[in-house]
Amino acid sequence: MALELTPRTLLGPGPSDVHPKILEAVGKKTIGHLDPQFVILMEEIKSLLKYAFKTKNEMTYTVSAPGSAGMETCFVNLVEPGDKVLVCINGVFGKRMLENVTRIGGVPVVLEFPWGKSVDPQRIEEELKKDSSIKIVSFVHGETSTGVLSDAEVIAKVARDHDCLTIVDTVTSFVGTPVEVDQWGLDAVYTGSQKCLSCIPGLSPVTFSERAISKCDQRKTPVQSWFLDISLIKNYWGSGEKRTYHHTAPVNSLYGLYESLLLVKEEGLENSWDRHLKNHMKLKEGLGELGLEYLVDEKERTPQLNAIRVPEGVDEAKVRSRLLNEFNIEIGAGLGPLAGKIWRIGLMGHSSSQDNINFLLDCLKKIL
Repeated sequence: MALELTPRTLLGPGPSDVHPKILEAVGKKTIGHLDPQFVILMEEIKSLLKYAFKTKNEMTYTVSAPGSAGMETCFVNLVEPGDKVLVCINGVFGKRMLENVTRIGGVPVVLEFPWGKSVDPQRIEEELKKDSSIKIVSFVHGETSTGVLSDAEVIAKVARDHDCLTIVDTVTSFVGTPVEVDQWGLDAVYTGSQKCLSCIPGLSPVTFSERAISKCDQRKTPVQSWFLDISLIKNYWGSGEKRTYHHTAPVNSLYGLYESLLLVKEEGLENSWDRHLKNHMKLKEGLGELGLEYLVDEKERTPQLNAIRVPEGVDEAKVRSRLLNEFNIEIGAGLGPLAGKIWRIGLMGHSSSQDNINFLLDCLKKIL
């Protein structure tokens, strides 16, 4: 007996609703991952990713696993045992960066910031002045657990001024708000397929600057992970038609990623940023009329991930349950110290629409 699934409207922290064209693309007939046609597809995906990341980095490709593997790809390739890494933590995903550094055998230097606040470049500057042996600065651009957007451009400049590389999480921010890899001087950047790209979950686009690749090439120890080792991946995702077998790529998932990137190009990257911001403002207005308040100061918010304070006396889990069971709408709960205190409403990619906002506001009004 086939499993019957009730369709949902996904307005949580991810995944977002997958665009119908992407679902159609994923369903195409599978070809071999070394087929000349697939090699052409890989080159097209690389080109479109460069457009979306706003970069010319040659090593711009897709890790065959979710965003967490993109994170690990950046850390295991750039961090060697004994390397000092400044880890900025203002939410769940900064903590995961710390976990990566520790497991690799790097030496973490931790800067903690309040959940709901952005990473302060001034504190990074002060730490780097104190300790010139720090080699890498890592931070989350758009923190999924709080809806906070940090100033990646300023942080990257501070890091460069102290001869440090940067590792940057753009899983939530990518395509929904400006991410300009070359202009901002970012070195190792990763994202996920399931948020503002509106693709199916399970892929993690990454890009490495020449400075980052140079550090990888000069490693004294082998990369901890065979699967994520960029020196091997180069021979599979690198330039040219001849590819060295590395792993069986998720062919149909990459069909979907290609289609999602085509949709971004068709809309225009700047138009995508504008749409996410416009819809954020509409949601903010509607939530205000319901008496609901944001966790994050306006100047530090991600437009695509809205952290909303739960009003006093309201059972936040019951509201989420009713939205899901009565209206088939999914929103997210708070994590860590924010558990039970906020809802996380995502307006990402295909989910970021005026119709979805009106639907959600109408349902919240009935429940509250």
